[in-house]
Amino acid sequence: MPPQEPRRRPAPRDRGAPSRGRVPGPSPRPSARPARRPSGGPGGPRGPRGTGPLRLGSPRPRLRLVGFGLTLVMLAFVVRLLQVQAVDAEAYAAKADKSRYLSVKLAAERGEITDRTGIALASSVDAYDITADPKMFTPEESKAPDAPEQAAALLAPILNVPADDMVAKLKKPKSRYAVLARRQTPQVWNQIKDLKGVFAEKAREDKANGGPGANVLSGVFQEPSSKRVYPNGELAAGILGYVNADGRGGGGIESMLDKQLAGQDGEVTYAQSGGRRVPTAGGTRETPAVPGSDIELTIDRDIQWAAQQAISEQVEKSKADRGYVIVQDTRTGEVLAMANSPGFDPNDLNRADASGLGNAALQDAFEPGSTAKVVSMAAVLEEGAATPDTHVVVPNRLHRGDRLFKDDVDHPTWYLTLNGVLAKSSNIGTILATGQLGKTQAQANQVLHSYLKKFGLGSPTGLKYPGETPGILAPPSKWSTSQQYTIPFGQGMSINAMQAASVYSTIANGGVRIEPTLVRGSKGPDGRFAAAPAPQKTRVVSEKTATTLAAMLESVVGNEEGTGTKARIDGYRVAGKTGTANRVDPELGRYRGYTASFAGFAPADKPRVTVYCAIQNPTKGSYFGGQICGPIYQKVMAFALKTLQVPPTGAEPAGLPVTFKPGG
Repeated sequence: MPPQEPRRRPAPRDRGAPSRGRVPGPSPRPSARPARRPSGGPGGPRGPRGTGPLRLGSPRPRLRLVGFGLTLVMLAFVVRLLQVQAVDAEAYAAKADKSRYLSVKLAAERGEITDRTGIALASSVDAYDITADPKMFTPEESKAPDAPEQAAALLAPILNVPADDMVAKLKKPKSRYAVLARRQTPQVWNQIKDLKGVFAEKAREDKANGGPGANVLSGVFQEPSSKRVYPNGELAAGILGYVNADGRGGGGIESMLDKQLAGQDGEVTYAQSGGRRVPTAGGTRETPAVPGSDIELTIDRDIQWAAQQAISEQVEKSKADRGYVIVQDTRTGEVLAMANSPGFDPNDLNRADASGLGNAALQDAFEPGSTAKVVSMAAVLEEGAATPDTHVVVPNRLHRGDRLFKDDVDHPTWYLTLNGVLAKSSNIGTILATGQLGKTQAQANQVLHSYLKKFGLGSPTGLKYPGETPGILAPPSKWSTSQQYTIPFGQGMSINAMQAASVYSTIANGGVRIEPTLVRGSKGPDGRFAAAPAPQKTRVVSEKTATTLAAMLESVVGNEEGTGTKARIDGYRVAGKTGTANRVDPELGRYRGYTASFAGFAPADKPRVTVYCAIQNPTKGSYFGGQICGPIYQKVMAFALKTLQVPPTGAEPAGLPVTFKPGG
């Protein structure tokens, strides 16, 4: 076929030209792209009338601002992350551990207190501290809206703790540890444990039936502890003291030696998971507690019992305020008994009278009366101012200073020896005898004061017992006119019962004072016994003076004219002295009533035991020391001599004269 001529594309029609005919000339070229629709056309924005088309701003500044903000936020996160993971990592880890782990104190077992033979006077038995995790009593954990109230209502009767107090402790959800009651017996914990089991079973059944499974006791726990017990009740309670609610010594030996007895507490750490305690991955972390040391006292339980029985019976019989008895080994200074009446039971402090929780034998300061005359006689003998045979004419009344002095009984003029002055306990005779200690009364006062101090009056006994009084002994320069003459016979100064006993033990020990002791030693956790330091010894008077005084004190008991005949013990030579003093009422601040006392030792010629007794404000029957304390001395001394197996010496007493014939 002959080649065809290419077809020509018709030229676009000019819409704006007339439809008829064609316009001569070349066809216009088609536009490469369609014309842009005016911004004011259909579908496009239009500006305000007469302003023309509106153009949009550039988006780049906004993008930069958003990006910058995101960068700051990310930077803050990075900085915080670095702070948590690097800078403060240890601190946050510690906080996490604090929240995760619970550390609980392990109470050390308190040491025993025993008598000199090893018999327990105070010991510790197994007990439990009842604790709780307050967070587990929240509605979320316990599934009960009133879990604290329900738990308190159940536990209060068992623990004997007010329910309101318990609710307050359980409503502290930020705390993970609260002590509901300390030192509860195993029986108490068993009751609680049985209750916990019942409520746990009910919770399981409730949950199985579609309920919330509430358990109001799931957050109650126990921690091993110990409870202080006193097997002998009131026996030696004044010496032992007691343990307070915090498990620390609240008085007596328990307080005095608390650090030794308490030991060192340990610590156990538990991990918490889901409100439950679980062992840590490496096992429970525990620092064992170190038990306290056992303390052995000088007290003999049997002698203590005899002393306590005797003083309690007489205080009751005399309707007195109180009384005390001290028994001391004259050779060693060891206190064998120290009994108070009324006493208290340290097992049940709730029933105890707060005023009687101390040890009155060491904490009461009182005027000793005639038992202190032995110090005046010791000074007179040691200074060579008189001998036991020296004649002393004792009138019915004696005027000295601004006062008129008399004896306890009216009498005609007595013609007594110095020994008789002591035997008949003459105040006037004592004033006359001590007046020979110096050329003037002031000099005599200085000499007497020096002997009172040597015998330990006005100073601590050396026991270092909490609350002990040193007594009151003013320097001679401050003695009033009356004190210059009353102090020689035991009025105008104050002592405690231990000081009085120590005076007689000093004479019994040949004139050497040994500081009294209550503790023989201690036994540590390793079982080794460590003896207490040796007590201090001080010579006060010569052995000759002490021997002479012992013979003079025999006249008080052995001679029919003496005031202490009720203290006699069959087969034994007894040395002693009565005392009857006006008593200062601590509430009124003036004299009211009497202090009756008796002090002495036996055997008189070979002393082994000292006994001192005092009764405050006897209101029924006699108030004379020889009448109401002499029998106590006799009972306690006889029992002590028998217990210690001290035989009679069999020797005859010296029989010193009591009176003389005038002009003879």
